[in-house]
Parts: sequence; C-alpha cells; structure tokens
Amino acid sequence: MRRTLLVLILALVSGLLGVGAVASAGSAAADGGEADEQLSINATLVDNTNVDTTDDDPSNDKADPVEGVDIVVTGPDGEEIGQATTDDQGIASVPVPSNGEYTVTIDADTLPEGTFLTDAGRVETTVDVLGFDATVQYPIGPDTRDVETWVDRLPDLLLSGVKFGLLIALAALGLSMVFGTTGLTNFAHGELITLGAMLTFGFNSGLGLPVIWSGVLAVLIMGLVGAAQDLAFWRPLNRRGTGTIALMIVSIGLGLFLRNIYQYVFGDTTRAYTQYLDQGPLDWPLVEPTQKDLVLIGTSIAVLVAISLLLARTRLGKATRAVADNPSLASSSGINVERVITVVWIGGTALAGLSGALLGVDQQVDYQMGFKLLLLVFAGVILGGLGTIWGAMVGSLIVGISIEVSTLVVPAELKYVSALGLLILILLVRPQGLLGRRERVG
Repeated sequence: MRRTLLVLILALVSGLLGVGAVASAGSAAADGGEADEQLSINATLVDNTNVDTTDDDPSNDKADPVEGVDIVVTGPDGEEIGQATTDDQGIASVPVPSNGEYTVTIDADTLPEGTFLTDAGRVETTVDVLGFDATVQYPIGPDTRDVETWVDRLPDLLLSGVKFGLLIALAALGLSMVFGTTGLTNFAHGELITLGAMLTFGFNSGLGLPVIWSGVLAVLIMGLVGAAQDLAFWRPLNRRGTGTIALMIVSIGLGLFLRNIYQYVFGDTTRAYTQYLDQGPLDWPLVEPTQKDLVLIGTSIAVLVAISLLLARTRLGKATRAVADNPSLASSSGINVERVITVVWIGGTALAGLSGALLGVDQQVDYQMGFKLLLLVFAGVILGGLGTIWGAMVGSLIVGISIEVSTLVVPAELKYVSALGLLILILLVRPQGLLGRRERVG
C-alpha cells in the first residue's frame, strides 16, 4: 500500500514537472516569437512637384521618391529610439522596441536643395504603434490644398444661419403666441419640439412612411396634444387661480417629467430618419446648399407667412390679438377667450412639433434636442420682444445668423455663446426687445 502511494506521488510530481517544462518551453518560444517580430516606424517621402493630374497619362500621376533625408524617432519620454535615412524608394525605417506612442521628426536641413515640405509646419508627427508597423508620409512640393477664406465661407454661413433661424422661429412663434394670450412662460416647450421629432421618427422608421407624410401626421397629432394639455391641464389650473409664477414652475416640472419619459422610451442614442441622410451640394455661384436645405427654408418661410397672414387678416387672428392685448376687454366684447386660448395652444404646439420634425431632417433626433434648443428659442422671443409675433420671427433670425456667422472668429463649440452675448447686449440697450413696447411697472 505504501509502495503504491509512493509511486502515485512520484508520478504526480513528474507530471507537474513535465507541465512546468512544457509551459517554460512555450513561454520561451513565445518570447522568441515576439523577439523575432520586430516592430518599426516607416517614413515615406515623395515629391509631388511634377505630378500632373490633368493629363490622361497615368504615368504622370506618380510622385517621385526623395532620397537622403534623415528622420529621428523618439519615445514618450523624449529619449531617442533611432534614426534612419530615406533610400532610393523614399523610405526610412526605424525599429522600435514595443508598442506605444512615438514622435517622428524630419531633419528639414537634409531635404534636397530647392524642395520643401507641402505642410511646412509638420516637421514632427506623433504616431501610435499597436502591434504592427506604423507609417507616416511627408509629401514634398507645392501646397495644392484649397484653403477657404472668410469671404468664401460667409455666404454659406449666412445661408445656414437663415435656415437655423427659421427653424428656431417656428418654435419661437408658438411660444410667443402662448405667452401673449396666457402670460405663461412655458419651459416645457422644448419637450414639445422633441415630441414632434420623435413622432416623425416613429412614423418614418417604425411604420415605414415617407418623412413628409410622417411629419404631417406628427404635426396633426401635436395639435391634438396642444388641445389636450390646455383642456386637461392648464385650464383647470387657471380656473383655480394659480398664479403665473406657479404655472411657470409647473411647466419646469412638466418638462423634466417628459424628458425622462423620452429617455426611457426612446433611449439616449441619436437616430436619423431613413430619408434625406446624405445629399450632395448644389453648384450655385455663391453658396452650395443641398436640396434638403432649400426644402427646409421654403417650408419654414411658407408656414411663417401663412401664420402671419392668418393673425393679421382673419377674424380668428384679430380675436387672438385682442385676447393678447386685453383678455378682459376681449371677453366683454363677446370673444370667447377660453376658446381662443385653446386654439392658440393647438397652433403653438403644432408649430413646436413642426420645428422638431424639420430639425430632425436637418440634424438628427435625440431625447434632449428640444431642451438644447429651448434657450435659443427664448433668446429669439426675448430679443424680438415678449408677446410679439413678428418680434419672435425677427429675433430668431438674428439668433440663427449670429450663431453660424460667429464661427468665423470663435470656435464652433462656442458659437451659441455669441447669440446669448448679443441678447444681453441688446437688452441692455432696449429691455423690451427690438419690436416690444415699453410698459409701466408699478
């Protein structure tokens, strides 16, 4: 029994030793394999001076290699890893010890006489080595890149600003109509914009309807949403004598509630409609718009003009302006104030939905798109004058144009700051807004 146990122990020990030997051999083989697989950084220099892309002969499109140029490779700590000189193929190769980030520097003094880098400021280049050789190219010759000046960019930026301003104006018009007739500053208006875009996306992607018909259905449903929220929510609060400040706080809570519902249902990903995703620009003399841009601008202008004519010429429009000017006097004159306010809620919510649907075509749809646009909508309304229909349009156009044109002098990430700065500046000079009226307070 003891002999058998001893034999088993010896067999187990020898087996473990065998496994250890195999593992050591495998590790050594792996180390040897890694040692054999040497990583390197390859720099390529070609001369584009004699390249002629206008000729039909493809042999004239080939760049000439540049020989005899030195490059130096340094590690993350600035320590020199190695240097090399380009061969007759214009290639210089420097081995590197491992994966990582390296800096490749070209010695401009070793360039052949009369030649220069296409990008003179690109003497140093940072490259990442991630398991395979890295290649960096240094073209030599004239800089043929077409660099736009601010004069070249200005017409396109103006067009983009007009387009964005019109999209803001649709939402701002609805917000201004509601404020003018009810006195409510609706902070949930941004979520109505988002709902219009999401409904359009649902009809388009979920039911497979064209974007145009999806947008029409979304606007109609948003009109019903406007009537429902007035009849079931805002009117009962008004009848209870809820103050304007309290109503504004309620709208903030409603906006937070809807935004979280959107995030739960729609998710936090950005999605696009199934149509009009990628369109080439039209070759016009000064600007290069897409067909999508022209449709968005044309639709926005048509709707804004139609609403303006409705408010100025029709009986309903005159009643709306009377309620906005003096609700008590309008009621004593026989105007059904509550009915007019319901119609305004229908129209204002439908305009917000239309703005969201068109904004989804221009950009993409996400659950925060209306919230991001809300501050700009308020800026347009306040800039033009609170409660004035035409002021909301003018203010929104100014905001949209200033946002886009400001990218000529400020980074694109700060373009919204310029619009808010303009708003502050104008309100310091004219607190009632551009088209607003002075009012006595107290």
